[in-house]
Amino acid sequence: MLFAPWMIMGVAALAIYHANSTPVLGNYSGRYRPQVHFSPPQQFMNDPNGLFLDGDGTYHMYYQYNPSGLVAGDQHWGHATSKDLYHWTNQPIAISSPDNESQVFSGSAVIDTNNTTGFFPSQKNGVVAIYTLNTPTAQVQEIAYSHDGGYTFTRYAGNPVINSTSTQFRDPKVIWHKDRWVMAIAYAQDYTIGIFTSADLKIWTHASNFTRPGLPVHGSAEGMYLLLISINPGAPLGGSITQYLPGAFNGTHFIPVDDVTRYTDFAKDNYAGQFFYGIPESEGAVSIAWASNWQYAQDAPTADEGWRSAMSLPRRNFLANITGVGWDLVSLPHDLSPVVGERLAARDDFLNETLVVDYRNVTSNTIYFEASVSGAAGASSTAMLNFTASSPNSGEFLSGGYFFGGNNSIFLDRGGVRGFNDTFFTSSFNTTLPLRADGTWTLSGVIDRSLIEVFVDRGARSATATFFATQPLTLFALSTAGLQEGASVSVKVYALKSVWTEDVETLVG
Repeated sequence: MLFAPWMIMGVAALAIYHANSTPVLGNYSGRYRPQVHFSPPQQFMNDPNGLFLDGDGTYHMYYQYNPSGLVAGDQHWGHATSKDLYHWTNQPIAISSPDNESQVFSGSAVIDTNNTTGFFPSQKNGVVAIYTLNTPTAQVQEIAYSHDGGYTFTRYAGNPVINSTSTQFRDPKVIWHKDRWVMAIAYAQDYTIGIFTSADLKIWTHASNFTRPGLPVHGSAEGMYLLLISINPGAPLGGSITQYLPGAFNGTHFIPVDDVTRYTDFAKDNYAGQFFYGIPESEGAVSIAWASNWQYAQDAPTADEGWRSAMSLPRRNFLANITGVGWDLVSLPHDLSPVVGERLAARDDFLNETLVVDYRNVTSNTIYFEASVSGAAGASSTAMLNFTASSPNSGEFLSGGYFFGGNNSIFLDRGGVRGFNDTFFTSSFNTTLPLRADGTWTLSGVIDRSLIEVFVDRGARSATATFFATQPLTLFALSTAGLQEGASVSVKVYALKSVWTEDVETLVG
């Protein structure tokens, strides 16, 4: 089970009541517009909020949304729905600000199956949104409820459900734990997570605070919880980042397994991720994060196309105790089959050579690639796998790779693209990951017009990075070098189909 609060410093607002009866329309044909990642129809988007799966198999994603500007400000809860987590339908704005002075900051949503609130005497699918109302003098916690499955909301007359005099008390994440609701919430300025409990989502009792690791807990991943804390500013590379702590939770207190600092991503554009409420335990956890960074999100050149920011791919997540690494949050793309298109290349006998794929005729300008390596144990310090995506017209490129020997470093570099010049737009990223003792290793990735995500060694490491080239990247190359005789490499490259088919034009680089 995953327990996922977050700490957020960005401007955000949630609305009360639905603000519009028609969906916001968008043009998804711009050269920077991702084709398999969700982005808002227009204007500015940031953190995902209130993710849940309903009883009819529809995924609901709310998100911080300013429908009237290309920077954060007049925030609402935007809303989109999907049956497969890729093909999203833009819904009318779900919740709007109650007045001109207050804003509703980030929060979460739950399904009140047992009618603990009393709001839903004749239904099992009542949805409750829990959020922070930011007023000129304090941040307080409120709830709103929906009788129509999460499309429109009514503000609870007894709000606030948790009062406060602090202006730094926000972003509640609520889960059901055994026989009660549990909330994790950030005392942002104090770098503290508060834990509250409730029987009915309306009356809350403070249970404990988590500030720093306590005594370690030892054992298997069974029953392990995960505490996510999204921090801004304070990331090692600057701006925003998400830290996670595996540990034990008894309903009132969280105790981490150790005091190791762990991050969900080794690049710079993965923040404020949430897990979907209502996913059956047998299917495992699914998350989505905001694919940007507060250092430059409000300056990104996509404003020329009338929108800013995208979400990460939907991801499957689980905890694993990896030899030589320890507890690790594994992250892999959720089932990509709804968007996988033509196979562009496949090799099973690929060793110490280069595969080149021209994808200029792929309408979406979006590809998926994967490589599997075996027999790499004992490789020299120069043995490596490298990939690039480039524009033959402008010479711009992305690159990444892994060294099978030496310190086993992983790198991703976006410094070869020239469409965005910002001091804080870090060019390159790297981390390390020991090669498994059996000598096997994997890499997969998605390159989607202005967003790349890579997943290293079965998802033990992942990176999310935006990039903005002056010309479309249309040439992909993957090579291996220095691997010893007996090693084996297989490679596959696929076109990905646009989820916005009617609004897409072919990009030619």
